[in-house]
Amino acid sequence: MNPTPSERIRRLLDSLPRSLFLASGDLEGVISGRSIPTRDAVERILGRLETFELLGRHVMVVGSGAGYLAAALARLTDDLVVVERNSDVADIARRNLERAGIGNLHLILGEGEQGAPDLAPFDLVFCNARMDDSERLVDQLADGGHLVTLEGDDPLVPVLVARTRRNESLERQELGPVNLAHDAGEIMIDLGYVDEDQLREARAEARRRREPVITTLQRHSDATDVELYRRLAERYGLQLTSADELLKRLDLALFKRFSKTFLDNQRLVPIRSSDGTLYVATDNPDVATEDVARVQDFRSVVRLLVTPTDFRRLWQVIDLSARGNEMLKWTEQHPEPTRSEDLLETSERELSHYLVSLYESVLLDAVSAKASDVHVERYGDRIRIRIRVDGELHDLTHYQLSPRDHAGLINVIKVRAEINIAERRLPQGGRSHMRVGATNYDLRVQIQPSLHGEHAVIRLLSQTGRVLGLKELGMSERVAGFYQRLLDNPAGLVLVVGPTGSGKSTTLYAALQELADDGRRKVITVEDPIEYSIDNIQQTRSRPEIGFSFADAMRSFVRQDPDVILVGEIRDAETALEAMRASQTGHLVLSTLHANDSVDALQRLYDLDVLPNSIAGELLAVIAQRLAKRICEHCREPSEPDPGILAELFPDRVPVNFRCFRGAGCKRCNGMGTRGRIAVVEYLQANDDVRRVISLQPPAGELRWQALDAGLITMRDSALDHVINGTIPLEELPRILPQDRMAPEQRGGRREQR
Repeated sequence: MNPTPSERIRRLLDSLPRSLFLASGDLEGVISGRSIPTRDAVERILGRLETFELLGRHVMVVGSGAGYLAAALARLTDDLVVVERNSDVADIARRNLERAGIGNLHLILGEGEQGAPDLAPFDLVFCNARMDDSERLVDQLADGGHLVTLEGDDPLVPVLVARTRRNESLERQELGPVNLAHDAGEIMIDLGYVDEDQLREARAEARRRREPVITTLQRHSDATDVELYRRLAERYGLQLTSADELLKRLDLALFKRFSKTFLDNQRLVPIRSSDGTLYVATDNPDVATEDVARVQDFRSVVRLLVTPTDFRRLWQVIDLSARGNEMLKWTEQHPEPTRSEDLLETSERELSHYLVSLYESVLLDAVSAKASDVHVERYGDRIRIRIRVDGELHDLTHYQLSPRDHAGLINVIKVRAEINIAERRLPQGGRSHMRVGATNYDLRVQIQPSLHGEHAVIRLLSQTGRVLGLKELGMSERVAGFYQRLLDNPAGLVLVVGPTGSGKSTTLYAALQELADDGRRKVITVEDPIEYSIDNIQQTRSRPEIGFSFADAMRSFVRQDPDVILVGEIRDAETALEAMRASQTGHLVLSTLHANDSVDALQRLYDLDVLPNSIAGELLAVIAQRLAKRICEHCREPSEPDPGILAELFPDRVPVNFRCFRGAGCKRCNGMGTRGRIAVVEYLQANDDVRRVISLQPPAGELRWQALDAGLITMRDSALDHVINGTIPLEELPRILPQDRMAPEQRGGRREQR
């Protein structure tokens, strides 16, 4: 039995995977939209064109796109001509068609309206793009030939229209609509994040969870929210914006005009309205807006795309604002208590829900801003919530909390961190976990009593971030080479030192990733917490509460036949002693230490009662570091240096080739001019001269002189390299360098003891 036309087309498309036409990395920025139509759209178009009996016909296609539709048509006819005006698109289509094994096709570079008169007449001309003037294409039709075009007001669902040439007249016939729209799942395939099978599984999971398919796909994707949604916004032609920007323009009265259940089901948040146009935020690019326009009689609706994290932030801030008004009325009827009370145990269930939402909203704000810490503080009746971003504290001004709210929020924080909520006189610490999108966070909580009430600090540690490579740390090529060489040593101690939050763990993890990629040595770690999971590395978490401290782990590890041991931090004399013993027994030991600079780290080891000769014999190098704000590369520009800073840096004269840069401020950096941070390092190599001086345990000043004479790469040297290369602003130097280290330090010669 011969297959029906629909069965024939289905089999044809089964043998012609759409993925063949997505394989080229050249597609980005060149081909989009209908250039790679969905399989359903191609199947529908071919079904309509099959009515013209394509087999044995001479066919022309205007507009090649990636070649998917042209390849399918070539399988249905004997001879196909394709005209494409864009040379880049034509080159991509040609490669894709060759990959698909299409041989009966002629690809011509030229204007679509001109067609291919030298190869006319054609039995069928299909326009894969809208034509302003099709008169010349009509002239190239054979008698009885068909010109098929895409027409209609909706570019995503055009109507296929056929014009058949009969003698000197044209007969018009509508063949029906074709849906050319790509949903988010199909676009994820186009962008290379998933394949057809993964999309099919995601659609099934999305139906079970009753959520948009993009939410399911994002949860299973390695891409960050911002990276993925920026590319989706480009494909949909939508504006990607942030919750911070939208909160500045939010009209709460407008939000209250809609049913919350309706908005929740639609995945929409009304932001503002203007001249009959409603602006809504959504994290679902496929969301339909007809219903929301009809409910409040708006002429048009503009969608603003936000990431899922920002969508949750918007929803919770609005919800908190609405509940805050209700809470204000409740508080007016219930005066502030004279002593703190456990608000979570109150009979007012609404109050508890409000406080939990408040807690989650603050954490989402912190995650969205890439903050390292959250501070919840009380000063009299004034409540202050701040987050630390790139080393600086910023107020979250959209939270207006009462002292009652503060007491309840502290209790929520305590409960989540498994801290005793009844104890309000002593400092307490705890930890909890949360997940935002695809990222897990370890939350370190510290509660501190104060004059006006308890203060809380929450440190956010990402558990699923990407480990930086050695080349991404920001070290100079010379220092990076030294660090790489250290990892090849069979034994010895390598210390990365600096204050809390200076990126020490990031620097060590880069070394771990290098060792994991090498695979020739066994690496064991003891950490608290385990910040990143790395394949081929045996990672262990310290648990001092059950008798498994860093020192206990070190004693156990030496019996595991390791080559490299990483201990998260040398905190006490016992851990320092075990680190030295591990190095002495033939292991490379990597660790961190809280110290201000490389020489201060040696003094810290002395203070931990480590013998000077042991330090001298085992130490390979000390890397001291600080984090400086990185200039946004999208708005970087030359700047005039601050005369005061120059005078400190160069007391004698400013080098002729000195230059500096700044960030002007742009959307990518939220107008800050800086984006992220980079390590500024000091590198001390333990050579023979340095070892000799270490063994004598001299004063810190004398030890630094010897280090300088032995080639110490100072933090000032590294910072100036970053300034000249346009990586950090000059204004960062006084923040990361002590005042007495701003000027060049003397190297060689006699020095007076201070």
